[in-house]
Amino acid sequence: MDITVEISMCPLRENYEPAIVEFITNIKGIENLEVRVNPSATHIFGPYDLVMDALKAEIAKSFHKYGKAVFAVKFLNGNLSESLDGKNL
Repeated sequence: MDITVEISMCPLRENYEPAIVEFITNIKGIENLEVRVNPSATHIFGPYDLVMDALKAEIAKSFHKYGKAVFAVKFLNGNLSESLDGKNL
């Protein structure tokens, strides 16, 4: 089963950009995930277990390295990458 995730990260620190860039870079480096970035959110498409395991690992890494952050996440059943080309979720 595939899923689509829309996630926004808001680190609770002054120098927030490195935390966001590292989180996105790490997610993009995971094989078999499709990742699209826009100014307000990142969209992740792929197999349910792979997406959830990736989010679990990368959110934990971010908390350990950068401290507090808010992650706003939407989960949608199915890979909506093709049907949403050029559109926001």
